[in-house]
Amino acid sequence: MDIFLNHLSSFLWGPFTLAFLLLVGVYLMYGLSAYPLTNVGYALRSLFKKEDKESGDISSFESLMTALSATVGTGNIAGVATAIFLGGPGAIFWMWITAIFGMATKYAEAFLAIKYREKNQNDEYVGGPMYYIKNGLSQKFSYLAYFFALFGMIAAFGIGNGVQSNSVAQVVTNEFEINKLTVGIVIAFLVTLVILGGDKEYW
Repeated sequence: MDIFLNHLSSFLWGPFTLAFLLLVGVYLMYGLSAYPLTNVGYALRSLFKKEDKESGDISSFESLMTALSATVGTGNIAGVATAIFLGGPGAIFWMWITAIFGMATKYAEAFLAIKYREKNQNDEYVGGPMYYIKNGLSQKFSYLAYFFALFGMIAAFGIGNGVQSNSVAQVVTNEFEINKLTVGIVIAFLVTLVILGGDKEYW
């Protein structure tokens, strides 16, 4: 079973998938007429200008921080170091190229999340891939939205929160000899404060 999973992982995250992601970025950048690159100045100015909160639940700056928190993780730190170690300086070049075209992929993802978002029973905006799959595609593909939400929830425990929390716990344990369980509880408490901190009714 381990051998099968290793082969499957090598295929899913091998050269084919990486080339496919790069081609998607190139296609989107061309389709958007390089919009993410030509409007960098406007984007930076929009981060700090005053906005009417009635148009959404969070500001442009808060939206950026939310997007970064969901994007930057252990892979961006350990993965980059591993790539440089294995591939040498050439790996940095290709990471830059991929990142440039990846801007179009990220922009398209965020745009669709806003365009096809909806309000829940608490009159709050909710969005994401599951919503633009459900609201943007034909109804016959709506089941894919439920599959995405289910697998995303499972992945959040296995390859998201678990990996990052474990990395933090290992470093703190090695450097300060603090029990990993204690580190995990502290991290969970801090994340709870961040999640609930945006809603004043809890405080």
